[in-house]
Amino acid sequence: MPRSNRRRRDEHRPLALGRAPQTRETWMGRAWIVRRLAGQTSERTYTCPGCTHEIRPGTPHVVVWPDDGLGGADDRRHWHSRCWQARDQGRYGR
Repeated sequence: MPRSNRRRRDEHRPLALGRAPQTRETWMGRAWIVRRLAGQTSERTYTCPGCTHEIRPGTPHVVVWPDDGLGGADDRRHWHSRCWQARDQGRYGR
């Protein structure tokens, strides 16, 4: 039987791939991994959860996901850098 090189759907896929610098920050009682992106390679438009405005392709921003080892690609959130910095002052800080 040939060997499959594909991951099983239920197999954990690490999110910390790539070479972009990452930091760990605490917010709302949880640890988060924060990766700052220059936006040069982004091709999609994302909605920032901090302000609900679009993050257009090519815009520098941050990608944030829980640092509990259980999350998957669906747990990543793309934030404007300033919105992430001000997250405790917005609707999420309450």
